[in-house]
Amino acid sequence: MRFLKHALAALTLGLVAIGASAAPNNPQNGVDYRTLDKPQQTDSGKKVEVTEFFWYSCPHCNAFEPDLEAWVKKQGDNIVFKRVPVAFRDSMIPQQKLYYALDAMGKVDEMHAKVFNAIHVQHQRLDTDNAIADFVAKNGIDKKKFLDVYNSFGVQSKARRAAQLQGDYQVDGVPLVAIDGRFLTSPSIVGASMGNRPESELFEGTLQVMNALVAKVAKEKNGSAAAPAAAKKSK
Repeated sequence: MRFLKHALAALTLGLVAIGASAAPNNPQNGVDYRTLDKPQQTDSGKKVEVTEFFWYSCPHCNAFEPDLEAWVKKQGDNIVFKRVPVAFRDSMIPQQKLYYALDAMGKVDEMHAKVFNAIHVQHQRLDTDNAIADFVAKNGIDKKKFLDVYNSFGVQSKARRAAQLQGDYQVDGVPLVAIDGRFLTSPSIVGASMGNRPESELFEGTLQVMNALVAKVAKEKNGSAAAPAAAKKSK
């Protein structure tokens, strides 16, 4: 499975490059990021849409989360940030439903980091319906209300939509970040050009690529918005 290959590569940080370079201040298409052949529609208007594909049990997603969260806060109103939980196999679906149930209940901000901590620090196995229900109950969420949402049609529909997005964005490893429905980058992609570096440096490089791509898209959006105004002014 390609996901396992990516995970092992990231875990060992044995990412090979002919010429290892420093963090990508001037990211290149096909090197530090890749462009989808078929751009995906976004609904963020004049703001830049940034989407993270993740899996709660992924150790690299857990390690990347604090840096990503800080980056999102720095962006402020410049972006619309979204998360999509992936499922490379059926056993990962419960965690997809966990995220979407928390989202529907307005509990993501409160619980997102706690889920990562429970899995990667406390070594809890939150990969079954029962384990997830017991976990949220221990964290002060009404178990019955949670299960009603968790098993709802709405959450199941979002999980199916996530599977569709996973295919449309050609997600073959996590964490993966999409910018404006067109560009993809990740510590694994960036690592191919940076070489065998500590994971923290790969995260820093990824955020630099994201900064550049957000600036690129924002400039395009502002330019397209300014063109009609300039045309009116010239009349």
